[in-house]
Amino acid sequence: MATRRQVKLAVLGLLAFAGSVLGIGQDTCVAFKSSPSAFTIVNSGKAAPILLSPDEWPAVQRAATDFASDIEAVTGVKPTLRNITTSRASSLTFNSTSFGSNTAVIIGTLGRSSLIDEIVSRTKLDVSSVQGKWEAFMAKEVADPLPGIKSAYVMIGADRRGTMFALYDHSEQFGVSPWYWWADVPTTKHNALFVNSSGCSHGTPTVKYRGIFLNDEQPALQNWAMEKFTNGTGAPLTGSPFNHFFYTKLFELILRMRGNYLWPAQWSSAFCIDDVQNQPLADWYGIVMGTSHEEPMMRSVPVEWNLFGVGPWDYAANQQNVYNFWKVGAERARPYEGVFTIGMRGNGALPISGSGSDEQTIQLLEKIVSDQRGLLGQVFNTTDVTTIPQVWTLYKEVEGYYDEGMTVPDDAVILWSDDNWGNVRRNPLPSERNRTGGSGVYYHVDYVGDPRDYKWITSSQIEKTFEQLSTAVNRDATNIWILNVGDLKPYEMHTEFFLTLGYDSSKWNPSNLNTFVTSWAQREFDVSVADAAEIASIIHNVTQHNARRKPELLNSTTYSLTNYREADNVLAMLQGLSNSSTRLYNSLSSEFQPAFFELVHHPVQATLTLTNMWISAGINNLRASQARLSANNYMTQVESLFDQDYAIEVDYHTILNGKWDHMMDQTHVMYYYWQQPMANTMPFVTKVQPKKQALPGAMRLTVEGSLGAWPGDDMNNCAAEYGCPDPSISIDPFVPTGNRFVDISAGGPTPFTFTATSNVSWLDISPSHGSISPSSPEQRVFLSVDWSQVTGAEAALIVFDATVEDQPSMSSTVTLTANHTIVPSGFSGFLEGDGTVSIEAAHSSRNTSVQGITWTEIPGLGRTLSGVTPWPRGGDELNFTAGSGPSIEYDFFLFNTMGQSGNVTVTTLVSPSLNTLGDDRPLGLALQIDNGTTQTSYFVPRSVPGDTPPGWDGNDGWVANSIIEVPMVLPVQPGAHTLKVWMIEPTVVVQKIVIDTGGVLPSYLGPPESIRA
Repeated sequence: MATRRQVKLAVLGLLAFAGSVLGIGQDTCVAFKSSPSAFTIVNSGKAAPILLSPDEWPAVQRAATDFASDIEAVTGVKPTLRNITTSRASSLTFNSTSFGSNTAVIIGTLGRSSLIDEIVSRTKLDVSSVQGKWEAFMAKEVADPLPGIKSAYVMIGADRRGTMFALYDHSEQFGVSPWYWWADVPTTKHNALFVNSSGCSHGTPTVKYRGIFLNDEQPALQNWAMEKFTNGTGAPLTGSPFNHFFYTKLFELILRMRGNYLWPAQWSSAFCIDDVQNQPLADWYGIVMGTSHEEPMMRSVPVEWNLFGVGPWDYAANQQNVYNFWKVGAERARPYEGVFTIGMRGNGALPISGSGSDEQTIQLLEKIVSDQRGLLGQVFNTTDVTTIPQVWTLYKEVEGYYDEGMTVPDDAVILWSDDNWGNVRRNPLPSERNRTGGSGVYYHVDYVGDPRDYKWITSSQIEKTFEQLSTAVNRDATNIWILNVGDLKPYEMHTEFFLTLGYDSSKWNPSNLNTFVTSWAQREFDVSVADAAEIASIIHNVTQHNARRKPELLNSTTYSLTNYREADNVLAMLQGLSNSSTRLYNSLSSEFQPAFFELVHHPVQATLTLTNMWISAGINNLRASQARLSANNYMTQVESLFDQDYAIEVDYHTILNGKWDHMMDQTHVMYYYWQQPMANTMPFVTKVQPKKQALPGAMRLTVEGSLGAWPGDDMNNCAAEYGCPDPSISIDPFVPTGNRFVDISAGGPTPFTFTATSNVSWLDISPSHGSISPSSPEQRVFLSVDWSQVTGAEAALIVFDATVEDQPSMSSTVTLTANHTIVPSGFSGFLEGDGTVSIEAAHSSRNTSVQGITWTEIPGLGRTLSGVTPWPRGGDELNFTAGSGPSIEYDFFLFNTMGQSGNVTVTTLVSPSLNTLGDDRPLGLALQIDNGTTQTSYFVPRSVPGDTPPGWDGNDGWVANSIIEVPMVLPVQPGAHTLKVWMIEPTVVVQKIVIDTGGVLPSYLGPPESIRA
């Protein structure tokens, strides 16, 4: 769970943002109490009228109706909304029954609205901050803007979306969440609304086109939409339910989040033919339409080709028919604002077919693009196609063709892709940044494909998205950002963060990133500062858990069942989240509970249930191999949790009278390969015969860290697998848990009592006695050392005696060796315990800066605590030779080396990332102990163009495990030392460092952090 420091920082961050929590990442200009510098929107039951010019953009006219409705939703007072001309302004009547005073809110687009242009001319209003700038806006009080109007709050956009963003910016600050419909967030009520006379403004967004991609829509989104937006039959040709009733709600959502771009649903759907109103309504709302990486020229592929195409989807063999197909798409899209996807992939997201060698494929693709651009010139009747927005997405193998020399037109946007798991494959090189078309990023929080689908619940971290996309910003990949959101729900918060970051990346940095979630929590649920910080902690921990191993990749031994109490700690963390979430849910009014359930509580409960089910299945199998009767309890628990998993799904589908029925239809239990299972199936469990005693007797004994069990034979008791000695364990003062344990368990139906005694006074045994029976089949006994009584290494014999009902007594002995290691006084740093030094990268002893670059923490990033990375990233590609750049240092103390050889293995746990500056600039870092030799590792190997590097793929590859392990063997002797981590390349993120002196055990997350003196 989040540390106290993280929660404190979240609270402080939220207090710093307390005036603007209703508008995330915005400059605040809204107030709910009057002041001398305030303009009144609503007060005493009266609202200022909203005025527009009749020649205003239709999209703005429509958004203004949202704005008026939002004011009514907040205050209960609906302002008058009307179109007027400048000649009619002086004849307006302002009285107590109409407007309340001679003030108004005037909305319009510079150069489009004659009303706004007249105000600018009449008052000499300075509009230089928005004039000619993409999607910029300004808003402020203007005195005597028009004859008969004493004062007006004037909202001016540089273009139609600039004006709309001004409206939605204010609406959000008034208290209307963008998710008021899509996540049922109630609107915060106020009796009065005011805006600062100085108003709000925003310049050109960081990213020009900011959008989402609906993808992998079956079984959730499509089934839900079929029920809610159709009569159950869908579109005539495709059966798709995604009609204009669906899309107009989506268009509004995108605009409220200051997005502007959409790739529509494509599987079994075709945006332009499913509903003839889809395309014109998108433009009427002000949405820029595009199509995915495999859908050229505004045509849905494979759906439309399968319906209307003639011959194979193969330009080499079927050029004219494919060309004619594209022409229809271009002509159909000509009247509307859009970005044309160019290039071509195979039918069904496959590599292009019929092309032969890579060289021939490149030649074919270049011809395809040339023909497509010629077609655009013909359709748009222009010789300058550079004015027509175009994008070529370098997805998978297409990026490889580009790296091998494929030419992309200079004016077309190059859309770089991530690896489908949130790791951007390439950023533009310095030589690629002067292209007129620029570049962008195609990013995923949902995916179908190798090594495993992930599309059930939220399993990506906003911290990771920030880390990856802040680099894209610094390297000018800012013309298009598109996020694959799958079914949209349940990725609500992450979707908004992506669009918010793209709208204004300058608002966010590592030190304030947590305030996005705290502000979001307070906006959505109208909670206190402390509760918002707790919600942020819950969301951080559940997304960190799911990101470290996607739920679809979990199995019964993902988390160690024996080492570092890892599985126990994971479940304890999730149970703590569940307790916190339940408390908050119960504290909310019934009005807010549905939104909280969708956005917070359901992901927590679903995650806990699934994780608990898998871990319980692992324990069941382990207990059964140890002949422990408690295996049966875990079998029952798995069965119960499997039923509970479905019950949680039903809870989601039945809230608000079934508003979101089907939205959690996605299968997610027991994958057999990369593709989704056709049904959820329970993890494998087994059963111990409860009526028959284990061969060695009634008592079973297992020691911490062992898969084996005593007495009797077990393949894990020793190398020989039979005739093994009694178990032994060891402990030192710097074991993070502070104790060891032994489990005493039932080996069958016969009850027994046990006692545990020791031959030394320095050992505490708790409990030292107990009763075991089928109804209470196991007891954990903890062993703790009083180190003040131990000198050097001493051994204790612990005898467990069992008195068995109607059977001979039993006895087993465990040897505990206590090694009292001592650190010299005055040492400060991490201490070897349990044969390891484990360090969270943020907990450094020293940190140096070179040329303004410093290793900086991104709180919450990664699998355990956080990550450190050289910051600022910068766009100048600054890198260093080993030992010359910024370093981050860690003091540590060793008592041992590997086999006392004078060497240790230092494993740096690094966030998965790729060689985004090309394989000639591979990711790397260097380590040095004290003043010894510096060792360098370039840990991401060269990959085949268009493919991922070795080590990336597989169910235990980098992306599946969400980590890259970088081991180095370094010479060192026992004693006090300093480890230095040197920057080489700028985008390395270090999460954790493990120094192995011979005691590191297998685990998923690595040893817990060592004790620090």
